[in-house]
Amino acid sequence: MAAAKEPGPPDGGLGMSETDRVKAFSDGVFAIVITLLVLELRVPEYHHGDLLAALGHEGPSYLAFVVSFAYIGVIWLNHHALLRLIRGTTLALNWINLGILFGAVIIPFPTAVLASAFAEGDTADQRAAVALYAASAALMSAPWLLFFGYLHRHPALLASGVDVAHARAQRARPITGLLLYGLAGLLGWFVDPVLGLVGIIVMIAYHALTSEGLRAGPLGRLVGGRRR
Repeated sequence: MAAAKEPGPPDGGLGMSETDRVKAFSDGVFAIVITLLVLELRVPEYHHGDLLAALGHEGPSYLAFVVSFAYIGVIWLNHHALLRLIRGTTLALNWINLGILFGAVIIPFPTAVLASAFAEGDTADQRAAVALYAASAALMSAPWLLFFGYLHRHPALLASGVDVAHARAQRARPITGLLLYGLAGLLGWFVDPVLGLVGIIVMIAYHALTSEGLRAGPLGRLVGGRRR
C-alpha cells in the first residue's frame, strides 16, 4: 500500500514571514519623507514692509510642497491597501517593497527642483523640472507592477477573501501610472510645463481615488453607480 502523500507547506514553499516589520519600516520611511518635504519651506529674505511680497514669491515652493505632500500621502494609502492584500511576505516581496520605498524617498529632490524652476527659472528650466518630476513618478509605478505580478504568480500569499482575479486586475493601475506620468512629462517638455504639471496632479488624484483598488473605493463606487 502506497504511503500517503504529505501535504506541502501552506505558503507553497515560499518561506513566508509576517508583514509586521515591513509595515513598521515602510511607515517610518514615509514619515521621514514627508518630514523632509517640509524642511524645504524656509522663511524668505525680505526688507521691512516686504514680507508679504517675499512670501508671494515663494508660492511655487508652497505649491510643490502641497502637491508632493498629497502624492506621498496617496502612496502611503495605496501601500497600506497593498499590504492588506497579503497574509505574509517573502524575500522577493521585501526587495520589491524596497523598490517602492526607493521611489518614495527620491520625491523631495524633484520637489525642490520643481519649486526652484517655477520660482527662479525660465520656461526651459520649468520644462526640465516637470519632466524630472514626471519621470520620478513613473519610476515609482514600476515596482508596484512587479508586486502585483508576483502576487498573481504566487496566490498562496494572498490574504483570506482576496482572489487572484482582484490582484491581477490591480496591475492596470501601475501600467496607467507608467504611461500617463510619462505622457505628462512629454507634455511638460514639448508643449507646456504647466500642462504637464496639471497632468501630474490629475494622476495623483487618480491614484487617490483607486487606492483601495479599481473595483473599490470612491472611483469604483462612482463607476458602479453610473452602471446601475
